[in-house]
Amino acid sequence: MAESLHERVIVVTGASSGFGLAMSRALIEAGAKVGLIARSADKLEAACAQLGQNSFAVAADVGDSAAVDRAVAAIAQHFGAIDGLVNNAGMARPGFAEDQRDGDIAAQLQLNIAGLVYCARAAIPWLKQSANARIVNVSSASAEHHDEMAGLSLYAATKAAVERLSRDMRRELAPAGIGVTILRPGAAMTDFAAGWDFERLKIAVDAWQQCGPTMDGGMQPEHVAQSLLFCLQMPAGVSVDLLEVRPCTPVEKIRL
Repeated sequence: MAESLHERVIVVTGASSGFGLAMSRALIEAGAKVGLIARSADKLEAACAQLGQNSFAVAADVGDSAAVDRAVAAIAQHFGAIDGLVNNAGMARPGFAEDQRDGDIAAQLQLNIAGLVYCARAAIPWLKQSANARIVNVSSASAEHHDEMAGLSLYAATKAAVERLSRDMRRELAPAGIGVTILRPGAAMTDFAAGWDFERLKIAVDAWQQCGPTMDGGMQPEHVAQSLLFCLQMPAGVSVDLLEVRPCTPVEKIRL
């Protein structure tokens, strides 16, 4: 009973690497057209070269509302429609409450929470014109599971906010027939930690050794991408409210 994704237009944020690139590739292989949004123009250009003619990229900072509006409008104009939005862009910066830097606090709140709202706000007028519209908000297992997230507590809190927002968006958008899904991945093998301050990360890892998080393995981004397809292929009028995907291969303690 899976709904075909053929010719459907899906916008993916954070699309130049990690989950976003894997999701974009899986969507195109399933017949969709994909609008890619990410900050790095160079990485987006390389991604489009890989993905082919059914991809269209616009470089934009998801935390900038005006840039988001321009990017979504450009994608809608290029493809003529938007049928789905995947709010995948997100970031984390390790640090304890007592030494969180102003810039790191602001960046996580702006991208992980405000950016999601900016993208949804820009896409919803287009989604209302689709016969089977979807929003998928990518959360994290850290939002729900009470493994102490010492050193990443702000990131976990932003993902809990993503889930709260998603639940209310679901109620708000149900009359328009727009499904809203929380996709909650566990640990995965991506470049998510690229650019982290090594010394601050080491302090956090030392804390994790004592009190968590409990690492239950590491998935490949393609596994999460397949989960996304499942969410987007539900028949019209039916949506997955929450899908949690976690690895099941045990690993030893985190090491640097």
